Amino acid sequence: MADTVRRVEYHYVTVPDSPGEGRRILSMLEESGVDLLAFLGFPVGSGQSQLDLVPDDPGSLRAAAERAGITLSEAKRAFLIQGDDRVGAVADRRRSSRRRTSGSRLRRRPAPARGATG
Repeated sequence: MADTVRRVEYHYVTVPDSPGEGRRILSMLEESGVDLLAFLGFPVGSGQSQLDLVPDDPGSLRAAAERAGITLSEAKRAFLIQGDDRVGAVADRRRSSRRRTSGSRLRRRPAPARGATG
């Protein structure tokens, strides 16, 4: 599979840092038919965790969250790289983009992406 790079919109939600909170949000999204391209969850301190949700259709995510009473962040923007899972995939894309656009910089480096099996 060739690598693809696209701009995406994502939102995050802050939840208690307790077992089952991520599953609760993901189950609600599944039941609402929201297709996630990527998901990233991590603790942010003070007993809270942040769940970054990158949907295929941002409108469906917003509608599902509203129905469930879940407060999403404002829309954020990112680049999503998809392709075969291999060592150096993100670095390869970064090197090739540097040749095309000098002066661009990455501001945030988490790389949530669906692997070849997902």
